[in-house]
Amino acid sequence: MIWLIGNKGMLGTEVETLLKNRGMEYVATDLEADITDMERLREFAADRPISWIVNCSAYTAVDRAEEEPEKAFRINADGPRNIADLAKAKNAKLIHISTDYVFDGLKEGDYAEADPPNPVSVYGMSKHRGEINIAEIYHRYFIIRTAWLYGKHGPNFVATMLRLFAERKEVRVVGDQFGSPTYAPDLAAAVLAIILSGSDSFGIYHFSNEGRISWFDFAREIYRIAMEKGLVTREVALVEITTKDYLTKASRPKNACLSKEKIRSTFNIPVRTWQEALDEYLEMGSWKWGQIFKLDI
Repeated sequence: MIWLIGNKGMLGTEVETLLKNRGMEYVATDLEADITDMERLREFAADRPISWIVNCSAYTAVDRAEEEPEKAFRINADGPRNIADLAKAKNAKLIHISTDYVFDGLKEGDYAEADPPNPVSVYGMSKHRGEINIAEIYHRYFIIRTAWLYGKHGPNFVATMLRLFAERKEVRVVGDQFGSPTYAPDLAAAVLAIILSGSDSFGIYHFSNEGRISWFDFAREIYRIAMEKGLVTREVALVEITTKDYLTKASRPKNACLSKEKIRSTFNIPVRTWQEALDEYLEMGSWKWGQIFKLDI
């Protein structure tokens, strides 16, 4: 049995959809099984034959974490430690989702799994501590770091851009931060592929869609495709700015590009380009974007 933790989030919803569609035996929880409450986790798992735990739960409010670090560390560090303890007790394999924010973003090329973490924000520090906690407790884990995640089941950069295109004549976007966007269904498919592989190649892996782009160029491509699909029907000026022009409470890695070579070669997981994934996302969402954001004004 697979225990999916955090099934109501952007990624968890996609993972559950795949598990359900394949008829796999699983149980899914969200806030009713608080990962910071070890006793509650034990009670939930007590009589269940759990062989896999997939943790998609996390504290993801990057800027707010600077103001409430204790909460961020409780969820992102203490929570994974509790889950690892439980996985060890059950002798279950564990999949845990982490982030590019464990790096400082100063590397020129793609980050490999062996590159040393050096987080520059509370959020990044809390996620890195979660990785450490898992590794110190249990060895049967797959930690998947991802970046720039977006999908149809939660707030994200693409949806924000579509909303801004509907509301404003000018949209300013940072152009000196680079990364590889990740479409949530593609990451969910990678999670499922690891489960189905039955592999014991435990460790840290990176996954995102393929390609390197800045936030500004990503926004420009969103606008171009949205115009082609009729999701946006008016002219909007996109203005490229620098990180210094867009102050945030938390520092962001200037380079969030992740190498996918390890996960591709180990599990034979295909990695499509971010352009292909974005086109699919906007096509699948075309029936509702106009209703939600009134994009025809």
